[in-house]
Amino acid sequence: MITKKWELASPAPSSLLKQYQQLNPIIAQLLYNRGMATPQEAYHFLYDRDVASTAGDPRHMKDMPKAIARITDAIKRHEPIVIYGDFDADGVTSTTLMMDVLTRLGANVQPYIPHRVDEGYGLNTPALQEIAEQGAKLVVTVDCGIRSVQEVEDAHAAGLDMIITDHHSVGPEIPPALAVVNPQQADCAGDTAIAGVGVAFMTMRAMLLDALDRNGKQKKHAEKYKQLLDSLLDLVAIGTVADVMPLNTPTNRALVRKGLEVINTAQRPGIRALMEVAGLKRGQVTAMGIGFGLGPRINAAGRLDSALEAYQLLSSKSDDEAKKYADRLQNLNQRRQQLTRESQQRIRERLEEAGALDDSQLLFAVDDHVSPGIVGLVAGRLTEEFYRPTIVVERGEDECHASCRSIPHFHITQALDECADLLVRHGGHAMAA
Repeated sequence: MITKKWELASPAPSSLLKQYQQLNPIIAQLLYNRGMATPQEAYHFLYDRDVASTAGDPRHMKDMPKAIARITDAIKRHEPIVIYGDFDADGVTSTTLMMDVLTRLGANVQPYIPHRVDEGYGLNTPALQEIAEQGAKLVVTVDCGIRSVQEVEDAHAAGLDMIITDHHSVGPEIPPALAVVNPQQADCAGDTAIAGVGVAFMTMRAMLLDALDRNGKQKKHAEKYKQLLDSLLDLVAIGTVADVMPLNTPTNRALVRKGLEVINTAQRPGIRALMEVAGLKRGQVTAMGIGFGLGPRINAAGRLDSALEAYQLLSSKSDDEAKKYADRLQNLNQRRQQLTRESQQRIRERLEEAGALDDSQLLFAVDDHVSPGIVGLVAGRLTEEFYRPTIVVERGEDECHASCRSIPHFHITQALDECADLLVRHGGHAMAA
């Protein structure tokens, strides 16, 4: 059995607790534990929901002016644009969000989400070459691309302009794209805790703010753009929570709080249908409902089939169309749950037989039968059970694909950077890669 070392927070000063009028002392202590040194800070933490004031002007993010100028030019010229997303819930919601806005702005735009098994994570050269051959001039990535240096060079050779929007950890070299919008860059303004869908939202918000300035900030345009941005926050909330981004930062709290309000109105047919199959009631969906209800079903599409089905669900215009895709995702999610349980038990038994659970500081398992779409889920469950970084590898004939989950004390992506010479490619966050 693994022992636990409890670290108890220091009691809040009594002088501080006295300032919290009409608030339970236990709640005040919890807020103090989370860094709120004054009642004013606690109030903002609990109640702020103004995304504009919390997140600031996204046009100050590095390369954002270049990005919105190129996208705006492509819309004016009616150039074919491709939104290249990732196959998880963050990537799918990012793709849906950007497609929604650009379509409304009159862009000639199409989505592209790679197949997890056939193409793997992130940008891949064959896909970019095919996109170029089909006539696209501009590719905007969402939730991927920050480590795709060679692929961006190949895209340029094929005649594509590339804009990277991402939130993953940066590598030793930034891709030579026309613009790279990622708050993880040291010289980029913006909240480093936002998800890929948060970066996509900020990019579209920057475009609309720029258009508003060019239109002389007319009141009718301002109200129209605000309504459009507000309507997108359901997607932002789902992608943020499903990608396990922290909810103790002002930006994420405001985005998710407002997003939950939109989700609970169930305006989007796809979300209405998904809530129904997940057993969630309108007006009662919380962040937990996203994390355990909506998110896993969206993720199931990319894990076991094509993430485009999840995109089609979120983009559905009718209840009948949405129900078809929601039922499909429900079936995929049930299959995903079964495969995860079976794989977790098999790999756990193998680790026990090898004695790895006794004294290993990192768990590493290779399996011939685990689906590449659930290696991360299995790794996550083992990390939760044994509180150790875990890497689960799906052994392939030519290449092996692995997913990693970690603990707060061990930055897994930096660890992979140290052995990059052994890897075809890698990327991720501090806690997952």
